[in-house]
Amino acid sequence: MAFRSDDISINTFVGNGSFIKGNMKVNGFIRVDGDIDGDLETDGAVIISERARIQGNLTAKSAIIGGIVLGNVSAPESVKLLSTSAVVGDIITHRIQMDDNVIFHGHCIAIRDEQRFDEETNRFLEKKAIQNKAVIL
Repeated sequence: MAFRSDDISINTFVGNGSFIKGNMKVNGFIRVDGDIDGDLETDGAVIISERARIQGNLTAKSAIIGGIVLGNVSAPESVKLLSTSAVVGDIITHRIQMDDNVIFHGHCIAIRDEQRFDEETNRFLEKKAIQNKAVIL
């Protein structure tokens, strides 16, 4: 398998002490050391350092999380939660790895089989959409 150039070099960096309010959509590999109040979406990998905080949904090819994410994580390739991480939200991935002392509060779908993964993900997302509409009414 050939690597895309953005698979090994960081395209976007949110530095320590930085604060972004609003949704971010970036191409390639991103590392976050600061704070984001909004959704983060990339077609590459993401690293959320132990100093980082995200209040919003995270969508990436793969994710390594060492900080705090208050939102859902969708990373089909893989998700790794480091011992310093806290995720309050749902996780959808093919593979998940959690170190000791991780804080995770939510639902997790981690299925390797592609067809079953797609079926369960769709079923879960439909259920969440119905629940969200019921709460709004």
